[in-house]
Amino acid sequence: MKDKIIQFFSNLGRSLMMPIAALAACGIVLGLSSALMKPQVVSLLPFLQIASIKFIILALYKISAVVFTLIPVLFAISIALGLAKEDKEIAAFAGFIGYYTFLVGSSLVISTEVINFSAMKISTILGVETLDMGAIAGIIIGLLTAYLHNKFHKIAFPAAIAFYGGKRFVALIVILCSGILGLIMPFIWSPISVVINSIGSLIANAGAFGVFIYGMLERLLIPTGLHHVLNGLFRTTTLGGVYEGVEGCLNIFLQFIDKVNIAELAPFTKFLGQGKMPYMMFGLPAAAYAIYKTTPTEKKGKVKALMIAGVAASAISGITEPLEFSFMFIAPQLFLFHSVMGGLSFMLMSVLGVVIGNTGGGLIDFFIWGVFQPGSNWYWVIIVGIVYAAIYYFVFKTYLSKKNLSIDVNAEEPTNTNEEAGTNDKLFEIAKTIIDGLGGIDNIVNVNNCMSRLRVDVKEMNKIDDNILKATGSIGIVKPSSTHIQVIYGPKVESYADKVRELLKY
Repeated sequence: MKDKIIQFFSNLGRSLMMPIAALAACGIVLGLSSALMKPQVVSLLPFLQIASIKFIILALYKISAVVFTLIPVLFAISIALGLAKEDKEIAAFAGFIGYYTFLVGSSLVISTEVINFSAMKISTILGVETLDMGAIAGIIIGLLTAYLHNKFHKIAFPAAIAFYGGKRFVALIVILCSGILGLIMPFIWSPISVVINSIGSLIANAGAFGVFIYGMLERLLIPTGLHHVLNGLFRTTTLGGVYEGVEGCLNIFLQFIDKVNIAELAPFTKFLGQGKMPYMMFGLPAAAYAIYKTTPTEKKGKVKALMIAGVAASAISGITEPLEFSFMFIAPQLFLFHSVMGGLSFMLMSVLGVVIGNTGGGLIDFFIWGVFQPGSNWYWVIIVGIVYAAIYYFVFKTYLSKKNLSIDVNAEEPTNTNEEAGTNDKLFEIAKTIIDGLGGIDNIVNVNNCMSRLRVDVKEMNKIDDNILKATGSIGIVKPSSTHIQVIYGPKVESYADKVRELLKY
């Protein structure tokens, strides 16, 4: 069971790499364009007020920001695509249909007002005013779609209705199940949201420990999207404080930053961007370097590019999802560690008297609301941040090395497999040898592949012969669990995998 769980999360993490890569790239554009639109920057660079330049910057901001509103649907599509065993394009198509049907189903229930849904976040998503569950909705629908697709994509019906069998039935069953799930999910999510609200009240009255809990939950809730609920409560309601009749820590900060002594705002900024800065600007970049250092040589290039983009998004604009989702599923223990460190970061910034507001935790807010604000005590961010960088690097490098884990990316670009692999007869012989190296047909449970690796579930790992596999041209072998092996071939893996699967059906 443990191995199955590990393998499931490994496959899930691999499936999320496409949207994560998009997030990383768009995060850089979003952060830079956002910085160029801030009044403080515009006053220093007057040419930014030129109409054409202003339009270009605004266009870049709006377009890059769209990707972050599409995270759930991107997850639904990519998970369905990645976890489907065959006919992946059909699964991806069904993933989108399923997610949209889910939104409509939830919208119908919410519009009836059969119960009070005010505790939940309601947003307009893809043109539908519906329940906003964040990324968790996309993950749930993606998993549901993949399960239904793998179960029913080859189903056969009697001749009279044969047209609706097989691949066509996948969309039908996904629409039905997603719609039903959408109808019942508001009732399930409503008590969850009430619990979040209650936790928020406790946090607001718990002093430094409350700030720690807030910071830790703010990270832990990232996969569910409920961190927006938590943040919203503190930023806009009495949970975040009241100052001269103004409610909410963010409202107070933005209205009084230029009107009162900055020290008076310290009780409110403890729930804002300052708590994120040590791990966004120092901790996660160090973690990214550790991920790169522990990555197998054959995919270091792609991982380096992904990590650089993720670090830029985190450090510049405070957008952490590209980095967090890259390790969240392959190493959930590291995400738990990261969440605890997030809580400590919030608490330390509060205890040390740092007064840096706004919502971001990157360099933009650090300079505008910290360095450029007398009395903000911004230097503590750097002092604590350096310590964070050392701790993150050590923990990530040690854990990933010990567990022999690495993130999955498209390590190679596809090439002409006929030139790489040779004739069909040669492929046949290589595939037979691969099967022998894997312990024979009876030892093989399932065969999949990504762009560079043959991914095989086996019954007994001790039947694997690494030397035979290396003789087939493997450039590396990874065994993340006792029943799963990854044999690295590079771009020719597709042709090898197809032939192995073909032989297994004989």
